[in-house]
Amino acid sequence: MDFLQRKSLNSPVDSALHSLGLKADLQNKLFGQHIASNIILKAVSGFMSNKIPKKPLVLSLHGRSGTGKNFVIQLIAENIFKEGMNSRFVHVLPADIYFPHKSKLETYKTQLQQWIKGNITSCEHSMFIFDEMDEMHPGLIDSIKSYLGYHNMLDGVSYRRAIFIFLSNTGGDIITQKALEFVREGRDREEIERQDLQTSLSELAFDNKKSGFWHSSLIDANLVDFFIPFLPLEHRHVVQCVMAEMRAKNLWADEKVANKVARDLNYFPKMERVFSSQGCKTVESNLYLYILESE
Repeated sequence: MDFLQRKSLNSPVDSALHSLGLKADLQNKLFGQHIASNIILKAVSGFMSNKIPKKPLVLSLHGRSGTGKNFVIQLIAENIFKEGMNSRFVHVLPADIYFPHKSKLETYKTQLQQWIKGNITSCEHSMFIFDEMDEMHPGLIDSIKSYLGYHNMLDGVSYRRAIFIFLSNTGGDIITQKALEFVREGRDREEIERQDLQTSLSELAFDNKKSGFWHSSLIDANLVDFFIPFLPLEHRHVVQCVMAEMRAKNLWADEKVANKVARDLNYFPKMERVFSSQGCKTVESNLYLYILESE
């Protein structure tokens, strides 16, 4: 991507966020994430319906790989932008690809500022996804602090209608431990509340030297609206993922087949085998393998 490239000015956003559509998508396509679904629905719907937001919407998604962080980004984009993730106004920036060299940190800061400003100028509703925050060099994300704050205009540009989303594996162990505690106590995972994890996630992101948020002024200034936990997925959730994948491929959604595919995945802890090691990340490839073997 050319960081200085300016996008052509079109009307990328639907006239209004289809909040009912987003609600249905979160309920029917995102499995095992009651906390994330609830926060995201309220945060995104409220933000998009606010004609004069005071600041951009800033979300930080945390959890193990395969729990649905990237997938929920897709659902959000599909309910805001006419072309979903293919919209030229949805920007995904994996840290290891766009910001690989620590020696170029100051250059990255300048480029990132100019690039965001250029895209916001073209579309005030632009959405920016910073993936793999664990790989981002500390200090880089602070370069856009002003863009995330309570400013009406900065150099003639308003950033208040933009959405910034950060994805990170940081906090995955804390989230998993909390979920495991509930399992061992015989409690329903749906009893886990946002308050049980949000403070721990923000503190861990701030104190973790391997996090792009390490000692970040974004956290100090409370510019991140929500730290959202994604829980590790159990066998039943993986079955739901397989069933959904079968329907998406116009296959007969056979629960016996879904159970077989889900059982063949790896689970942890070793003795209890409660949570899927890969979440739903390898469901498609494992379903394809099962179909080939069956033939």
